[in-house]
Amino acid sequence: MVSAGQVPAVVIAAPASGSGKTTLATGLIGALRRAGHRVAPFKVGPDYIDPGYHGLAAGRPGRNLDPVLFGAERVVPLYRHGAQGCDLAVVEGVMGLFDGRIDEHHAAPIAEGSTAQVAGLLGAPVILVVDARGHSQSLAALLHGFATFDSAISLGGVILNRVGSERHDQVLRAACDRVGLPVLGSLPRMAELEVPSRHLGLIPAVEHGHAATAAVEAMTDLVAAHVDLPTIARLARSTVTTPAWDPATAIGETEDSVSASNAAASVDEAVSAVVTSAFAGGASRSNAPAGASRTAASAGHIPELGAVGSSRGTGAPAGVANGARSADAAAAGRAAPAATRVGGAATRSGLDPVIAMAGGPAFTFGYAEHRELLEAAGARVVVFDPMRDELPTGTAGLVLPGGFPEEHAAALAANDRLLGQVAEQAGAGLPVHAECAGLLYLCRSLDGHPMAGVVDATAEFGPRLSLGYRDAVALADSALWRAGERVRGHEFHRTRLVTTGTDTPAWGWHTAGDRIRDGALIHRVHASYLHTHPAGNPRATSRFVAAAADYARTRATV
Repeated sequence: MVSAGQVPAVVIAAPASGSGKTTLATGLIGALRRAGHRVAPFKVGPDYIDPGYHGLAAGRPGRNLDPVLFGAERVVPLYRHGAQGCDLAVVEGVMGLFDGRIDEHHAAPIAEGSTAQVAGLLGAPVILVVDARGHSQSLAALLHGFATFDSAISLGGVILNRVGSERHDQVLRAACDRVGLPVLGSLPRMAELEVPSRHLGLIPAVEHGHAATAAVEAMTDLVAAHVDLPTIARLARSTVTTPAWDPATAIGETEDSVSASNAAASVDEAVSAVVTSAFAGGASRSNAPAGASRTAASAGHIPELGAVGSSRGTGAPAGVANGARSADAAAAGRAAPAATRVGGAATRSGLDPVIAMAGGPAFTFGYAEHRELLEAAGARVVVFDPMRDELPTGTAGLVLPGGFPEEHAAALAANDRLLGQVAEQAGAGLPVHAECAGLLYLCRSLDGHPMAGVVDATAEFGPRLSLGYRDAVALADSALWRAGERVRGHEFHRTRLVTTGTDTPAWGWHTAGDRIRDGALIHRVHASYLHTHPAGNPRATSRFVAAAADYARTRATV
């Protein structure tokens, strides 16, 4: 077995979105696996959908490499972690090769979160996929630009996609030869390989079922027939030497350290400075059930910590105001109470709390590292399907990830037994971490279908897509975050909350000059549209499991 530090990689990129990267990457993963390789699949950026197809092709979880969400310093360690046990890695890029988070000042030499940045961090060659439709001799000029734009990026070759004819193929190969780039494959136009999509991209593989498996097989057949697999395998390389990321180590570090940024100040002083800075100026606009028009912040100033809530994730029972502060959490930046190490995992009071994680067709957006961190923190994770199951026995914490609940609203509403359980236990202090789809599930209704009613809001499918990275600040304490903590997250939804109540908002950020207040905090429930990556925020996972252990202990003594 090759050690993770020696696993070579190729990065599949393109000049622009829509060039066929997912088809090529998925087919390449499947074809290399069929040829006997143990392939580690990765996707640049926050995308949840493409890794599902990668996972089908590879026979192992698809993972993400996102410098924006979890920091450039974690890209290599997470790559090594995900590549363990493999001899080759295929990394699918995002958008065009040099596209990433837009820097308004255009100061960064390479866009943050771009495929180019990740390829540089891995020291891996880039294979450029070109949509051949409309291209002829001028392809040489395009390739020359991509090959010379940044000397730190190495183009290993070109794969021509959607080639129209044998003559077309000859002309394009001559253009590639002119700039010294080898053609590693030439794929004909095959519309039947298109995987059905919806408003956020491809339909997730879990939802597409047997059709997804058939599509992956077809992609694999296509790449195996038209791409030079031995040359690509020889071309793969990586210069990484940083140790692999380890979830147990990440959790241990959160338990043994105190945030240096908050250690010297009181919590009120730290939060006042951070929140005031984050929301200085800008018009107020709310896209969440925060009751923004009823808060002091929307009137032009940010309230003190106590005014927006400071439960510090202590699990105040139903009826205790969010503003009530626990005496044992008054120290600035204080994490969850100290944990004990049991069998390499962190638990509290010897408990291994059951964390119920929603899955099935409606909740397909999640990162593999999330479950790994929950388990490293001492939790026993049980996946269930909210369309048909009840809460698992002994549930002490609930994770409701992203997905497409709007496509399955009727089926979710029909499981009224589960909806009642969620509402009852959330009201009793059950820690709940809900992102995007999870937020919608907790609302009073979704597109007219009754939901759990934990969050005082109604939701519907909207007219436009909300998409992009967000620099968010926690506006109040919760079971995961401390007021004033900064987090990088990602929005990706086409639903909206149309009527909102007065729940305390979870996050605040600026977008295009607007002040956004997003999400809701109710007891130990943290619900919002913002997707975060647990590997970039292990402290939040550690706190959540600690809160679940508290809940389990409390229930055990009732």
